[in-house]
Amino acid sequence: MVALCLLLVSLVACGGGPAADPARAQVQALLDRRAEAVLDRDASAYGRTGTRAGFDALRAVPLADWSYRVTAVDRTGDTATASADLSYRVDGYDRSPVTTARSLRLSRDRDGHWSVDSDRPAHRSGEQLWDQGTARAVRGERSLVLGVGQPEAALRDYAELADRAVPAVSDAWGSRWPRRVVVLVPESLEDMAGLLGSPASSYRGIAAVTTGATGAGTRAPADRVIVNPDAFALLGDSGRQVVLTHETTHVATRADTSAATPLWLSEGFADWVGYRGAGRAPDEAAPELAQAVGRGELPEALPDDDDFGFSGDADRLARAYESGWTACRLIAEHWGEERLREFYRAVGAHQGRRGAVEDAMARVLDTTPAEFTARWRQYVRELLA
Repeated sequence: MVALCLLLVSLVACGGGPAADPARAQVQALLDRRAEAVLDRDASAYGRTGTRAGFDALRAVPLADWSYRVTAVDRTGDTATASADLSYRVDGYDRSPVTTARSLRLSRDRDGHWSVDSDRPAHRSGEQLWDQGTARAVRGERSLVLGVGQPEAALRDYAELADRAVPAVSDAWGSRWPRRVVVLVPESLEDMAGLLGSPASSYRGIAAVTTGATGAGTRAPADRVIVNPDAFALLGDSGRQVVLTHETTHVATRADTSAATPLWLSEGFADWVGYRGAGRAPDEAAPELAQAVGRGELPEALPDDDDFGFSGDADRLARAYESGWTACRLIAEHWGEERLREFYRAVGAHQGRRGAVEDAMARVLDTTPAEFTARWRQYVRELLA
């Protein structure tokens, strides 16, 4: 029996299970060395782990951490595909790591050493900016702008917009947020969609979006404002500032935004901050809603989350945003800006969507949804008539 176990030890352990494939541990060790080379900016060490593709594209990105965690290895002879979670932090901006799924192709040489042949986003995972080309970095006073396929002068313009947005948001929301923002500027709409892992048609005409986990508090990584350069280029100076201030508001409010927060409130509040002090007349800030009011089509209720879908009717989407803005503007004017902030936080602190708005309206605004809706409809009629 002992001899038989020794004979079969490379195939089957005496306990009955198959012998562990050492490839996973070997690949993990390889990726640990590769990650260390990224942080050390050591091109030679990086090259010794496999392909140098991607190393130069990352050079300008200020990294505090970069690591891989292998989750699976599918090996066939001297080739393998590894699934791994890439985690990284941008120095000075991310309190917790950004984590994204990657798929790596590897090969093994005659000496049994593995090397990386390619490192790509996993299926259904968004690209990272440096997957699209060499990233440029421009630091503002309160911002970091990373771009691909963009001239440095354009990135500096984005940094100036973001630097103005941060204090404007703090003035409206308060200073209890990191007060800095990372802006990603890809080369095109298609590249923006690649970063988001979604079809380009979903974001056509959308100037920018903000990514991030809601309700995660200080454990959440810093959000990314991702620009659609095609749509952004069509805006004037004032419109560009409104957009960057709107998106920066999402960064500031993220910890107090949860599944309980309806989109009319989160998007309406961001628009309220964006337009606050911008000098826009109400019908300029809400043109689609103003036209509807002019036709006698006063909205019956505040918009549902479905009304904010990017792939639907553009006019319906615009009216949804404008309705949210007017609702938040009403609260700020009638109850005061501090009550608006309290209301936002109270809704986000609720355990779920059901009853969140009702409870917050009762406790903070001393009203009901029905009373508020009636007041809002009258406000919209008078504001946009």
